[in-house]
Parts: sequence; structure tokens; C-alpha cells
Amino acid sequence: MARPDLVRGVEAVLFAATEPMSVQDIAEHLGGEDVTPALRELEAHYEGRGIELVRRGQHWHFQTAADLASLLRREREEVRRLSRAATECLAIIAYHEPVSRAEIRSIRGVQTAKGTLDVLMEAGWIRAAGRREVPGRPVIYATTPAFLTHFGLQSRRDLPGLAELRAAGLLDPVEEAMERAMGERAMGEREAGDGDDAGDGGNIGRTDPNARTAALDNDGESA
Repeated sequence: MARPDLVRGVEAVLFAATEPMSVQDIAEHLGGEDVTPALRELEAHYEGRGIELVRRGQHWHFQTAADLASLLRREREEVRRLSRAATECLAIIAYHEPVSRAEIRSIRGVQTAKGTLDVLMEAGWIRAAGRREVPGRPVIYATTPAFLTHFGLQSRRDLPGLAELRAAGLLDPVEEAMERAMGERAMGEREAGDGDDAGDGGNIGRTDPNARTAALDNDGESA
């Protein structure tokens, strides 16, 4: 049986660790003592509790009990609000994809910071969809399946039209950007005729009112 003070020391070291630790790393914090008996005692002590001590390969760490992981996920949910710039960019990409930063800037009328697109990529709502075959070969962006899932859309065809957005009071403050994006997209569709790929979005149709409200809320909530 390990000394009580050694057990407490190992427990403290592991509790404060930001990543799993090897036996050697733990021992270095405790004067080079053999900490294996202490680890075994702690492992038995925490068995069946809300927190457990587990070994992964040659490393040890505390974690939430596997059967309680769902509780932790709910507790860690955070509501994040999109900035106005991010909301505008997301709307433009959704209605006009694939689109480059320069094209987003042209539609918005102001420069788009890289960090704005990074936020949308971290949320999993947009992705780099290749490069435009023009001088400089800029990266182009498109929405993701996660975007459709989060906003309750089956496809981009379910995105609301201008009349629906106005009726719901959701167009301001991105009205100008939206009108430009949708106007240019409509023009492109007319030029392309009936040969457009149905998976690219097609005509803009109706969507569930709740999804519509969530999708283009000025504040825009992140999952």
C-alpha cells in the first residue's frame, strides 16, 4: 500500500495536468518515487464514481465516467453569437456559393477579414471548396452538410426568398448584401439555363419558419 501523502501527491499532480501523464512524468513531480502503487490505489478509489482515473497506453489521466459523458456535453454547450460581418458572409456564401473572399467583399462593399471566415469554418458551416481558375487562384468557399443540418434545411433549395425574408423581418441589416447576392445568382442561373446541377442549390424555395428564423437572425446563434 502506498503512503497516504504519496497518493495525495499523485492525485494532485494528475488533477492539475492539462494532458495525460506517464508514470515517469508523475514521478518527476514527486521526487522520483515509485508512483505505480499510488496510481493503482487511486484507480480503485475512483472506480464507479463520477470521475475516474484511467490508463491510456503508458499515460494516466482523470476523466468523466463514460456513462456520464452526455451530461458533460450538455453542461458544456455554449451559446455563441455571430458578428454582423460573419452573418453577412454566411448569407452570401449560402446564396452564392462557391464564392471567393474578393467576391464576398464585392457583394458586401467592405473588406472581409480572414478571421470572419475562420469563425464560420470552425463552426463547421463553410469549407474551402477549391480554387477559382483565375489569376491568383483564390480559395472559394461553400456551405457544408453541417450548415444544412444546423439550420433545418434539406438542401440549399430550402433557403428562403427575399419576399419571405422581408415578411419575417429578417432582412435587416444584411438586406443589401442579400439582394446583391441573390440578384447576381439569379442572373447566373438565367445565363446557365436549365443545365445547372440540381445539387448546387437550384431555385430558392420555402423552408420551415423556425429554421428560417434561426438561419438569418441578425445575431445568428452558433451551436
